[in-house]
Amino acid sequence: MGARESTAEEPSRAAGGCVLVVLGGVAAAAAFAVDEAVGVLGVVAVGWGALWRSARRLSVSSATPPPPSAPPSGDEFAVESLRVREVRQGPGEGMTIFPEIEYVTDADSAGEVTS
Repeated sequence: MGARESTAEEPSRAAGGCVLVVLGGVAAAAAFAVDEAVGVLGVVAVGWGALWRSARRLSVSSATPPPPSAPPSGDEFAVESLRVREVRQGPGEGMTIFPEIEYVTDADSAGEVTS
């Protein structure tokens, strides 16, 4: 018998969410059992906290994206032509079509294409 590999299982986010909902429900029930006003204030406080956290997360995710990377050297851009370079049969009934790639530079004039 070989040694079994121990794989670290990642905890389920859904299970963690269910546990938090149950714990929150128990806490809300206990607060309402103490006094109705305490329960209402607790629910309002949790709602404000969730709204604040959501607003903070939104401001971070809407940050300005980094500047684009530098263009290719020599101002060359690849374009696909209508000519086919190669056709390969894949697994099953599928086929892959590879078009010819043409490189266009600023030096080309009036739409001429260098291949």
